[in-house]
Amino acid sequence: MKRRFAFAMTHGACAVALALAGCAQPEQRVQPGMDQQAIIAKLGPPKETYDLPNGGKRLMWPTQPMGSTTTAVDLDASGNTVSVRQVLQENEFYRAEINKWTRNDVLVAFGRPFETAYFKRMDREVWSYRYIENNIDHMLFHFYFDAQGVLRQTQKQPDPKYDPSQRNVL
Repeated sequence: MKRRFAFAMTHGACAVALALAGCAQPEQRVQPGMDQQAIIAKLGPPKETYDLPNGGKRLMWPTQPMGSTTTAVDLDASGNTVSVRQVLQENEFYRAEINKWTRNDVLVAFGRPFETAYFKRMDREVWSYRYIENNIDHMLFHFYFDAQGVLRQTQKQPDPKYDPSQRNVL
């Protein structure tokens, strides 16, 4: 009986370890220094690619429009990983500089928005991104651009998709 229990516990622990290993976030599977081919082998082809000012590239794997993460891998000019991170989070959004950043800066930093809108009275185009704040709250982060494409305002709000009282409103 003790042998069967030990056998079950050992194999159960192995199964749990394998299951947890499969749950690793994409940014946890990429190591600094990896080349582009190795990254694509692990994550698949990127959905978005942008040129960086230093001659490198940013590869992105978004889960928008319904998801709330975008994995970004920055490569140097020789194609090796410099950094990897999840960019749809508050500390990343707050890097955006009002009156300085443009649509292109936001696009390169966060990828394509899940939604765009135009507010005629404000004369502002708004790009919206889903994200999870503090690993708890589903939120939207909005970037407001003027007619010249300069960032003039940002705003965050709870995502109505996850608010039962708002489900029939939008």
